Amino acid sequence: MIVDFAHTPDALATVLRDARAFARGGRVIVVFGCGGDRDSLKRPLMGAAAGAHADIAIITSDNSRSEDPQAIADAVELGIRSSFASYQIDLDRRRAIGLALGLAESEDVVVIAGKGHETSQTSLGVTHEFNDGEVAEEILRGMLLKGEI
Repeated sequence: MIVDFAHTPDALATVLRDARAFARGGRVIVVFGCGGDRDSLKRPLMGAAAGAHADIAIITSDNSRSEDPQAIADAVELGIRSSFASYQIDLDRRRAIGLALGLAESEDVVVIAGKGHETSQTSLGVTHEFNDGEVAEEILRGMLLKGEI
């Protein structure tokens, strides 16, 4: 599992290419989104980067700030749709991370991109604590206790 701050198309492409090297023949699964109140033109480019370099993509929310998270995801989807069949949208970031981890098999690499070191999530003007790495660890512990891994 890789947690990375990649929040530009070039950075996302780079981390996904790097993840491919670690996958040892497995798949690259990415969870990512785009921030709100920022450069809206990069959203389809982020989708295209995921489509070009990941096997499975899960588009989710990532600090939508004052914007509608679904509208942001729709813009990302425009870039991924034309080149990529295996993707889905789940705006609940915790659930999206769990979905990615649940899909992963032994040689797969899960990349959780966009927030990296950040410890909060802002959506529709409300900020709450959220740390991708901690959420992933919590989900993995739960999967381990249930015998799912």
